Amino acid sequence: MNNDTTQERLNAIRGKFDEWHVDGLLINSAMNRRWLSGFTGSAGQLLITRDKALLATDFRYWEQAAAQAPAFTLFKHDRTEKKTAEFLTAAGVDKIGLEGDHLTLNEAARLKKVADISWVSLEKTVEPLRQIKTEAELDILRAAAAITDKAMAQFNEMARPGLTEKEVAWELEKAMRQMGADGMAFDVIVASGPNAALPHHRPGDRFLQAGDAIVVDMGAKLDGYHSDMTRSFYLGNEPDEQYWTVYNLVQKAQTAVLDQIKPGMNGKEVDALARDIIANAGHGEYFGHGLGHGVGLFIHEAPHLSTRAEKEIMQAGMTVTIEPGVYIPGWGGVRIEDLVVLTDKGFEYLSHCPKTPRIPV
Repeated sequence: MNNDTTQERLNAIRGKFDEWHVDGLLINSAMNRRWLSGFTGSAGQLLITRDKALLATDFRYWEQAAAQAPAFTLFKHDRTEKKTAEFLTAAGVDKIGLEGDHLTLNEAARLKKVADISWVSLEKTVEPLRQIKTEAELDILRAAAAITDKAMAQFNEMARPGLTEKEVAWELEKAMRQMGADGMAFDVIVASGPNAALPHHRPGDRFLQAGDAIVVDMGAKLDGYHSDMTRSFYLGNEPDEQYWTVYNLVQKAQTAVLDQIKPGMNGKEVDALARDIIANAGHGEYFGHGLGHGVGLFIHEAPHLSTRAEKEIMQAGMTVTIEPGVYIPGWGGVRIEDLVVLTDKGFEYLSHCPKTPRIPV
């Protein structure tokens, strides 16, 4: 991350101080710390005031922090209360905001103990700014999504009766790593047969069988950013009527969203575009999760597309998943998920893997 980007982000945070009624902000969240500073180490704190930007970390990361976050003054920490007090008072302010969503009660109590500072708990700090992706961020997301596309496109050849869910999930993970992924955005989901009725099923020892509905959900992690995509399959020469009915319904719901989503809508309105179609077809009780979520440095981040997201407004530059699903206990399920970035006129696909559910055996 270049210094111009860092300064823009620091200025955006400083521009919120009056609204928050603080003179500084302490950042503990790893994702927010990385977004603001560029520092990718696993331990550290940022302390930002109107005229200072400090980064505290321990011996393991001193050289790394200096290289990755040149806009910040490095504070060499040894994790003692004495050093913590020195760090907090080095900013020269006495009213500092805390990330209320990212600090435990015990951590907050320790901060109050070591320094005579007036702390202000803030619900959201950096997160609203992170929702709008820069072109540099979008380039990484596109690359992560492309890896996921290529690996998912191999599933039709990988899936065969007699293989376990675990075995297929491992083949998909290997494929993504061989294509350049730094890691998995989350544990690969391969859910077959009745397990496909479990939206977040963990791959197990069940053998794939002819006639199975199969849900595959996965994503690549690249340079800290995540991708997310789901495809649904039928292992057999010709899907039965129930499978086509459910699959076509889910695809219809997703298409309706993609045809109508645009900046200015709220998350509840977008969710309703799919939810109403599924409910009107008599399957409303089988669509129990939100339509989608933001994706970036965290796999599930704002904005959210759900029945509770009335205050979350869609804006150009947001990357979101569109993932309606129908899950019928004892039978299985179907979910179709694409990652998109919202634009001034609609959206751009980041997911490009074809939707070819039939896998002949």
